[in-house]
Amino acid sequence: MFSFLLAFCFIAGHASADNSASVHGWSDEEMKTLRSLSLSSLPPLPADPSNKYSDDPRAITLGRKLFFDKRFSANNKVSCGTCHIPEMSFTDKLPLAKGMGTTTRRTMPLIGAAYQSWFFWDGRKDSLWSQAIGPIESSVEHGFTRAHCAHLITDHYRREYEEIFGNLPKIDHKSCPPKASPGTGNPEALRAWNAMKPDDREAVNRIYANIGKAIAAFVRQITPQPALFDRYVAAVTKNDRDAAEKLMSADAVAGLKLFIGKAKCTNCHLGPLFTNSSFHNIGLNDPKDVGRAEGIDKVMKDEFNCLGDYSDAKPDACVELRFIDRNKIKNRGAFKTPTLRNVADRPPYMHAGQIKTLFEVLSFYRRSGSDEVDHTELSNADLEKIEAFLKTLSGPLNYPH
Repeated sequence: MFSFLLAFCFIAGHASADNSASVHGWSDEEMKTLRSLSLSSLPPLPADPSNKYSDDPRAITLGRKLFFDKRFSANNKVSCGTCHIPEMSFTDKLPLAKGMGTTTRRTMPLIGAAYQSWFFWDGRKDSLWSQAIGPIESSVEHGFTRAHCAHLITDHYRREYEEIFGNLPKIDHKSCPPKASPGTGNPEALRAWNAMKPDDREAVNRIYANIGKAIAAFVRQITPQPALFDRYVAAVTKNDRDAAEKLMSADAVAGLKLFIGKAKCTNCHLGPLFTNSSFHNIGLNDPKDVGRAEGIDKVMKDEFNCLGDYSDAKPDACVELRFIDRNKIKNRGAFKTPTLRNVADRPPYMHAGQIKTLFEVLSFYRRSGSDEVDHTELSNADLEKIEAFLKTLSGPLNYPH
């Protein structure tokens, strides 16, 4: 009897070891993919040639203050941090962002934004600093004016601003009416703007651009820290199966295998930020929003783009803008691929918050029939495993407090 039990335990022990090996065993090619997805492969923050202040500690400090300052809004209740809430992975968990009013799109995540080339769901901005000032003049976001921004900087941030950007130009309410702005869509604001002297308009634009550059210096510091997935990759790289088993469940590991294999999720969600930073039409068929097709003209005409007068970049450094894909037919209904870092912590999903849960997103991909995705062969159990894996991508964020 003892020998039988010993033999049984020996066999069971080997079965358990073999099962562990089958769950956590990866081919050389799969390991190469896993390491490419791990944060250990994330390079240092890239330079932004259009913003020479992007790594200035003083600009970072000022940018953080501006990011959370609600005075830069018509009702003194809206700041960048209203929609980009740190405790919610810098989103707001709303289907549509809400500032002065309700927007038509979901709040974009800011995790790893410094590594992106295009901003907003339609890519209508080509730098973090030009993105940062876009919502200020939107009637449904901050509802503010760039002229009023210049007055706030003069009245409340003069010392900090001048330490970074140099002397502020002289402006007053007569030469620069706070209500003046060319970007709000308000005819009265536009008339006031056009009535200003060219030098005064130039001064305001320069201050406005520098506000964006300071905010961008802060936002580019928002980076992901290792999640369970990253620690799992480190464990299997070291062949530490005990650690690997504690970090990720069998279902999550199976979901990861599907993610990089049969489900082909890495066609769009690749690299340590799990995004190709490109634009795709995944079959949402939103008749009210053509996405990237409209964003192309907007970024090309933007006075604050990389090739504009307020950019610090030389023209040959503006590669993305110079070689932009202008095919509007191909880009109709296409939206930017968001990062999957902390994705389980920031529902709902898609560009207008159309889908409530991760499982519903995966189910949508299975039935969408889009050329971009084909999950038709995946079962509900497969989708549940991929969802389990996606939950392992949640981790702490690093940013200046």
